[in-house]
Amino acid sequence: MNTFDWIKKWSIYQPDKTAIREYETGRTLSYQELENFGNRIANLFTKEYNLGVGDRVAILSKNRLEFVMLFIAAQKTGVTLVPLNFRLAPRELDFLLEDCSPSLLFYDPEFAEAINSCKACQNIPHKIDIQRFGDEVYASKQTIEKLNTEASFSEDTPVFILYTSGTTGTPKGAMYTHKMMFWNSLNTSLRCELTENDRTIISLPFFHTGGWNVLLTPILHHGGYILLMNKFEPEDLIQALQEDAVTIQMVVPTMLKMLAETDNFNSANFPKLRYMLIGGEALPLPVIETWHNKGVPIRQGYGLTEFGPNVTSLDHKDADRKIGSIGKPNFYVEYFIADEHGNPTPQGEIGEFWLKGPVQTPGYWHNDEATAQAIENGFFKTGDMVRKDEDGFLYIVDRKKHMYISGGENVYPVEVENFLYSHSGILEVAVIGVPDKKWGEVGHAFVVKKEGIELSESDILNFCVGNLAKYKIPKYVSFIEELPKGDTGKINRKELHHWIIQTKDK
Repeated sequence: MNTFDWIKKWSIYQPDKTAIREYETGRTLSYQELENFGNRIANLFTKEYNLGVGDRVAILSKNRLEFVMLFIAAQKTGVTLVPLNFRLAPRELDFLLEDCSPSLLFYDPEFAEAINSCKACQNIPHKIDIQRFGDEVYASKQTIEKLNTEASFSEDTPVFILYTSGTTGTPKGAMYTHKMMFWNSLNTSLRCELTENDRTIISLPFFHTGGWNVLLTPILHHGGYILLMNKFEPEDLIQALQEDAVTIQMVVPTMLKMLAETDNFNSANFPKLRYMLIGGEALPLPVIETWHNKGVPIRQGYGLTEFGPNVTSLDHKDADRKIGSIGKPNFYVEYFIADEHGNPTPQGEIGEFWLKGPVQTPGYWHNDEATAQAIENGFFKTGDMVRKDEDGFLYIVDRKKHMYISGGENVYPVEVENFLYSHSGILEVAVIGVPDKKWGEVGHAFVVKKEGIELSESDILNFCVGNLAKYKIPKYVSFIEELPKGDTGKINRKELHHWIIQTKDK
């Protein structure tokens, strides 16, 4: 018996319930239809394309129903899906495709030119237009299809290979297993009280674990409802949250702020929305208060592709009194805060967040060196620096790689940024460490001013004096129109370093 075939069970319990709807087209699939399509594609995998357990199927597409159908087929067959970042250049896609060596590639016709430009695509046996494929499959949605052969595979078989963004070097393919997916669903349901009555919207891209595993796979596991958007549009999401009676929603901080700035936000009403789940970066208190005033609690958390991704959760009742905290670890998560030698730090001191549990990746695809660097004594080393307060609440201080040393003192940019956000004229801010002849490194703050506000460099620096230790006060301040961000809204600090280099070269 294949214990990973969740949709087969729900097609028995509630066959006619809508499992998923595609926002842009209005196409819907009930649990029975999703089961039928999953079986049909699984049969194609095994019979027509001779795919077996562990064979890779790459997908270059925006979010669409066919993506979810392929996922259901992966649960039935043990093949491994490799969602590709459609924003990458052909050269970057070449690296990923050479690394994962897929037997089959599904692509959206929108990205046909990129596919034709990839040298690695020449070595892929089968390439399929996902739109044409979907149209053919969807046309027979009423047809019942049974699974020809039930596959047998391990819980440690990867259901996904999810590549890191590569902003700090060569991308690594994190293996995301069926075991991880099950325990992540269990952790999420225990902390967020998921049931078959829950409804959510997925607009994060599927090449990111947030698109799959924060809510989509847990809610499908629990027999809930998914509205699928092919991209994030603030006005559309505000409207859909109301029309589809969404009960739980995940966004990253940038998205949450953009939603609050839409024309329809003030008149919007969310009577069914229990809370918003926020991950990625800490939220300033004014943003939290904006949503609380709308009657929508904010529940912050922490996660990463290689572990979970749902690792910690801050109950919305603690959002005000523990602002900036990522909360406490989820149910089946073991952790400790490690010093530079891998030993536990004293209470209240900063150290690296080490994690252990059944939601942990076995490693990186074909990269033993990166795996060995990331896992020590069974613990996954996150690279995030944290501290724990006297009540047991955890706080991300910064990424280990973002920390810089000024005059022998460790400086964590996020700490400085959190203070600068308290300035009434600052909309966004990012701080990076830059070389300095005297101090080794000093801070450089990049500031986005609120509209209509006049600010100077001296205004910012004077605001810091007396409120931050001298070594934490940035030496430089640059005003820019917009902070560079990655695909999930996180600040791209590498681009800020490039900006400094380019400015010096001019």
